[in-house]
Amino acid sequence: MSASMPHFAPIAALLFLGTVLVLGISLLILLYGAVRRSAFFAKLGAGAGITIAAGYFLLLAGVSLASSEQTLPPDGWKYFCEIDCHLAYSLVSAQTTAALGPELQQTTPHGKYVVLRVKTWFDERTISPRRGNGPLTPNRRKALLVDDTGRSYEPSPEGQFALAGSGDRSTAMSQALRPGNSYTTDLAFDVPKRARGLRLLLIEDDPETRFVIGHENSPFHKKIYFDVETLARKNQKGAEEAGSKP
Repeated sequence: MSASMPHFAPIAALLFLGTVLVLGISLLILLYGAVRRSAFFAKLGAGAGITIAAGYFLLLAGVSLASSEQTLPPDGWKYFCEIDCHLAYSLVSAQTTAALGPELQQTTPHGKYVVLRVKTWFDERTISPRRGNGPLTPNRRKALLVDDTGRSYEPSPEGQFALAGSGDRSTAMSQALRPGNSYTTDLAFDVPKRARGLRLLLIEDDPETRFVIGHENSPFHKKIYFDVETLARKNQKGAEEAGSKP
């Protein structure tokens, strides 16, 4: 199972860039009218700008309100459009622990640590014919762990430091990669012990995405999550079964 963000990415990008261009032209017309003291051009520029902006934001809000929330299963992929290619993300593992780090230098959380491993994959099937095999640096990403009350948690600085000292191989999500390449990133969240219904929200962290039609960062748009709870139970069950074998 997979989901893409934003939906209809090429159309959404063209609408956004086209609207910015038309608004820029309207502003120039308005400035021209102000400099030449022409009421006609001033009204034309102002009217065109207001009409275009209002129409765009009505469409933006309408598409967002019509969206639906989605929770991907453990083997699901969430795709982010990078214009001429796509990066895919999947939740590989999830576990809960009371401490992180080397045995004699362990870090304890305020509640409990939830450690997630996320896979980043440059899907070579999504490359445009002209792109080639050059490396791609992902756009900025933001990871949040959300519980069933809607409260969200960012990765714990102390937990991340402890993970880095444990020797496990983890690659930052900002690392460039070539078509077909992949890597994994470990994230540690400090959440209350009673937190339930945990889901991972992985989103783009660029401010302009808030104005892209159909993007989950836009106002009122529903989100695409990863199911952490189900995967954590699956991983725990597998660990218990492995430990019970002679």
